[in-house]
Amino acid sequence: MARLRDCLPRLMVTIRSLLFWSLVYCYCGLCASVYLLKLLWSIGKGPTQTFRRVAREHPPACLNDPSLGTHCYVRIKDSGLRFHYVAAGERGKPLMLLLHGFPEFWYSWRHQLREFKSEYRVVALDLRGYGETDAPIHRENYKLDCLITDIKDILDSLGYSKCVLIGHDWGGMIAWLIAICYPEMVMKLIVINFPHPNVFTEYILRHPAQLFKSSYYYFFQIPWFPEFMFSINDFKAYLFLENIPWGDEGI
Repeated sequence: MARLRDCLPRLMVTIRSLLFWSLVYCYCGLCASVYLLKLLWSIGKGPTQTFRRVAREHPPACLNDPSLGTHCYVRIKDSGLRFHYVAAGERGKPLMLLLHGFPEFWYSWRHQLREFKSEYRVVALDLRGYGETDAPIHRENYKLDCLITDIKDILDSLGYSKCVLIGHDWGGMIAWLIAICYPEMVMKLIVINFPHPNVFTEYILRHPAQLFKSSYYYFFQIPWFPEFMFSINDFKAYLFLENIPWGDEGI
């Protein structure tokens, strides 16, 4: 009986984990079915419009605004990946490192680059797979361990041992894990729109409705189909999601 009591907590954790991942994969299938129906409906209404894509020879002018900072690149020795970032503020000042969310890139931090450059060396990074940063093709290259190591290596490459770390959305998740795994690297931590990972996991397990509110997490576990859905009708879904005008004024 004593041995059974000792094993019971571990068994409950295993059961909860199996339940969680069962919900995740079921919801992945449900999301794929819904979006497939939307795709078929769009093709039925106008196949030419559905697969329309406009070739753009130049990026929007706002991305090259010199008031935002300097475009820089750094290649990480261990992974061999080249990372793109925009930096503002003098070298030697305390580092403020900005990690964007999904589906974004460095430009999400344009206001912070201007606001804090007088006090900090502000660096807005394109995370692995985003913007002008290299995008490995294999799924295992996007494990959390890889993303955490990226930030640690980038900090070293920039010549800093610690920083003010700010993350939004998925970047917030990475920021939390950096603070947990490498607390000595974080002077201050600011996380926007992402709870502590343990709190988030516990909340989902206790409140399954949150699973549906976080639906895009699970939809994007499906190979290639989410990217294809984003690309139809000249990336209209992305532009609608971000509510960003595409043209000379911005993206």
